[in-house]
Amino acid sequence: MKTMKRIALIVVLFAALLAGASSLVVTQENEYSLIRQFGRIDHIVTEAGISFKVPFIQSVDTLPKQVLLYDLPSSDVITSDKKTMICDSYILWHISDPLKFAQTLNSSIANAEGRLDVIVYNSTKNVISSTSQDDVISGRDGELSAAIVANIGNSLEQYGMELLAFETKKLDLPGDNKASVYERMISERDNIAATYTAEGSSEAQIIRNTTDKEVTVLLSEAEKEAAILVSEGEAEYMRILSEAYNDDSKQEFYSFVRSLDALKTSMQGNQKTVILSPDSPIAQIFYGK
Repeated sequence: MKTMKRIALIVVLFAALLAGASSLVVTQENEYSLIRQFGRIDHIVTEAGISFKVPFIQSVDTLPKQVLLYDLPSSDVITSDKKTMICDSYILWHISDPLKFAQTLNSSIANAEGRLDVIVYNSTKNVISSTSQDDVISGRDGELSAAIVANIGNSLEQYGMELLAFETKKLDLPGDNKASVYERMISERDNIAATYTAEGSSEAQIIRNTTDKEVTVLLSEAEKEAAILVSEGEAEYMRILSEAYNDDSKQEFYSFVRSLDALKTSMQGNQKTVILSPDSPIAQIFYGK
């Protein structure tokens, strides 16, 4: 009898321990705990720690709480000028509403990635289809990524998801026409450079012509001013001379000096002999009047 009681006590204790263990819910920092009752979600534990559930009636599922990375498959997209490009990208996302996520996607990460694949691809296709190939190749990845995220908007909220970032790993041309496109772009850039060079040369010639004209005008005005000053100087010189030799005594002295200058001028070379007639103005210097 005592043995039966001991066995019964052990069974009760074991059942109690089992029930206690099955009623504990341990939620980690990087996860949500979904408490289900008869298959339906009863409540969700969002904070890390220990909580409780009804043993044998309620069950626990978990969903990731951390930021998730999804590497999108490479896909072909067509630009606004009808050129095909290959887009290889990835996104960062997380579960923002675990209840909606569980109800709409059956708590499946695979289902979520399939939905993300469709939505992000459609947004990428729409944005690139309104962008020329040259602008895409120019490397404005930041603008392109922002435009794709803006195009997606809040469409993921209905699934309890939030898109945190979209980044392109590679946005390139198909291998068979990459070389021809780059050659065309180089040719276009060369044409643009030649146009800029021609415009610069034309502007430079205009500036040179304008400067030469201004220099010519300035020189002409300077020469005119110089001629006026010389003329005024000579007139002033003659006026001073006229005033200086205005009386008879000064005129005689002036005549004497001019006669000496004339004599000096006539005595050129090695021949210093001068033959003058008595009535010569120069001879009068020596004979006197």
